[in-house]
Amino acid sequence: MDVEAKIALEHRLSVVEDRSKSNQHRLDEVEKRQEDMTELVQSVATIAQKQVDMESDVKEIRQDVKGILAVPRKRLNAGIDGAIKGGVGALIGALMALVLK
Repeated sequence: MDVEAKIALEHRLSVVEDRSKSNQHRLDEVEKRQEDMTELVQSVATIAQKQVDMESDVKEIRQDVKGILAVPRKRLNAGIDGAIKGGVGALIGALMALVLK
């Protein structure tokens, strides 16, 4: 092999080595981005699961609030029923008192 051919081969080898270093640098960046993307996907999955859990908790809270709100209505209705029954009883008692006189 002559000197010019060796010089040409050395030049080509140098170019290939430089390209290899550049490619390795780009691959390192891609790997870092992929790691970041994987971490992001895991975070989104965690957030989605927490949202599902939160929706379940909200449904339970709604049911509890409805139950709590129903209790005063029942008490109010029982009080009204008692008042009506007492009033009717008093009227019947008054009528009986008038009839028995």
